[in-house]
Amino acid sequence: MNLSNTIFTTYEKLEVEEMNSYEDVLEFVEEENVKFIRLAFFDVFGVQKNIAIMPDELKRAFTEGVSIDASSVAGFGAEVHSDLFLRPDPTTMSIVPWRPLDGRVAKMFCDIEYPDGSLFQRDSRWLLKKAVEFASDRGIKVNFGTEVEFYIFKLDENGNRTMIPQDTAGYMDIAPEDHGENIRRDISLALVDMGIRPESSHHEMGPGQNEVDFRYADPLVAADNASTFKWVVKSIANSDGVWADFSPKPIPNQPGNGMHINISVEASDGKDYTDQFMAGILEHIREISLFLNPTRESYERLGDMKAPKFVSWSEQNRSQLIRIPATRSDLRRIELRSPDPTANPYLAFTLLIYAGIDGIDRQLQPMEPLDVNLFKADTTITDGLKRLPQSLDEAIAYAKGSDFVKMLLPEGYLAAYSGEEL
Repeated sequence: MNLSNTIFTTYEKLEVEEMNSYEDVLEFVEEENVKFIRLAFFDVFGVQKNIAIMPDELKRAFTEGVSIDASSVAGFGAEVHSDLFLRPDPTTMSIVPWRPLDGRVAKMFCDIEYPDGSLFQRDSRWLLKKAVEFASDRGIKVNFGTEVEFYIFKLDENGNRTMIPQDTAGYMDIAPEDHGENIRRDISLALVDMGIRPESSHHEMGPGQNEVDFRYADPLVAADNASTFKWVVKSIANSDGVWADFSPKPIPNQPGNGMHINISVEASDGKDYTDQFMAGILEHIREISLFLNPTRESYERLGDMKAPKFVSWSEQNRSQLIRIPATRSDLRRIELRSPDPTANPYLAFTLLIYAGIDGIDRQLQPMEPLDVNLFKADTTITDGLKRLPQSLDEAIAYAKGSDFVKMLLPEGYLAAYSGEEL
């Protein structure tokens, strides 16, 4: 089934940026025949969860919150016996564009609160908000843009998942070799209808592998967009009779899926702190790799087929951990190439902000750039470089030994990512 002729029906939309209060949302829901509202939140690993309510419950959701069983959510802590409450953020409201016009479905992200109204500190959206505030207090504004890769695989005649790629096309190929053009278009159009504007999309190096890139946005919006994107891709792929895989290394001997994170840094004093911000990331990268690459499969990708292996940077070389791409403007950007799509973007952005600000506060300077291909470099060059963790166990050890990580993350996060009981 091709969605291009079925899911996208023109409708009069209220602009997302106009949704500044819950009164705006209530008015929109009543006037636009919204019959179902999904209240979304995330566990500590960035896995999206939701609870659905009917329109007559929406005002109560805004004023009192909707209760959930916290002990059943990964990483929230089995010791949490009381309910937590979801309070929707009206500025995040969007319409799910592939649902029927007669009885529309809306979605909002939520803040998570204790019964007394205080904010739940294991909510990674809250952690990111605090990091943004921390940077702003120092006159620093950080923007993020992601480049997310995924594979499209076929289903068998019984609807079961296979590991057979949708096509055998290569990097930036076109139809008829590229079978992903239609699904990338449908994904992009759905995102636009939800208020998210992709910058570009193309076929990647692997068979059935695709990439969609996003414009810079403030950290919370960028993380919301990245999370919404994965849900949209999986939903549309399912409707098209295929399935989408964001895992770091789906096929041996083929390129893995990355989530490159582009970072721009602006300062209120007009100075360029890109080097210091980058130096802070390089300083802390091994300690935070557990949260950028949180699965065992993540380490099958690193060091293989253009995924970085060493702690290094270059002005343009793509074999490095960090690349500073060429630009036609005065604003430089950092491209961090190690993260993969299994990372929780809220947590990843949080740690990168604090690492970068630490670099600025301590006036760190990055090592000299390495403008060589590290995948082919002699050991006389690579032996002097620090390596990224080569396994999940090594990443866990770095994180457990890090005062930086322990200072920033609430109790329970490190245990959850280490696979320990909370």
